[in-house]
Amino acid sequence: MALPEASVQLYTLAAEFTADMKGSLDKLAAIGLRNVEAFDFVRRPDEIRAALDASGLVSPTGHAPLLSDELWTPDGSIPTPAPEVVFEAAAKVGMKTVIDPFVAPERWATLEGVTDIADRLNRLTDTAATFGLEVGYHNHAQEFIADFDGKTAYEHFVSITDERVVLELDLYWALVGGQDVVGLVSRLGDRLVAAHVKDGIAPASNPFAPGAESFGSDTLDQRRAGEGEVPLADALRAASALKYAVIEYDNNPGDDVFADIAASYAFLIEGGFAR
Repeated sequence: MALPEASVQLYTLAAEFTADMKGSLDKLAAIGLRNVEAFDFVRRPDEIRAALDASGLVSPTGHAPLLSDELWTPDGSIPTPAPEVVFEAAAKVGMKTVIDPFVAPERWATLEGVTDIADRLNRLTDTAATFGLEVGYHNHAQEFIADFDGKTAYEHFVSITDERVVLELDLYWALVGGQDVVGLVSRLGDRLVAAHVKDGIAPASNPFAPGAESFGSDTLDQRRAGEGEVPLADALRAASALKYAVIEYDNNPGDDVFADIAASYAFLIEGGFAR
């Protein structure tokens, strides 16, 4: 397998990106990155594309809600536009893949809910294709709570989605969900085209489980790649068709987000896990 390309999810530097889009992208380029993964791009595709072009970067993947009327995050809710609006914006930015980043925990709790998620994403594959795009899904930890016929809700979802639906596995959140991360990567096979390279210490219990206290990103103990308990190296080696190794922090471990990104980039490049 050819080495995946290193990338970074721009949510990691949301404040810096909002304050100085061009300057932030220039700093990422100076680190050595050539790719980013955009978020919140639907309302500003032309601005983001211009800034990417000026910095010599591209955004082959991006996050946008496709499966929910409203996207909940630990830091607030985001209203969702129509899929066609999302795809038009993604095409303007120059993306190849639009990835839904979050579906609420209660929808993963029942077989009917999981089937609905898969059906919605399956229906969007043809629509996305008219824009020259593919669609995918990015997990957190709620997908690993329920079990159906010996499979987690996540793996059942994978089994009933169209093979054109690609997967982006967040390695940290898979560990938080109690998964054998390396084994899961192996089972996903060629469907897995992107991974969120994120390290840290998993909380004592799944924060998305029923009855769990609400939490924010700032409560998570996340570390630079290679400094936590996520088996990043073995998981990346187990991937068979990975295209993008995407650096992300929900909660930056240091005071300088660019130094944190540079450390994870060095882990990927010096370890021979990405290019």
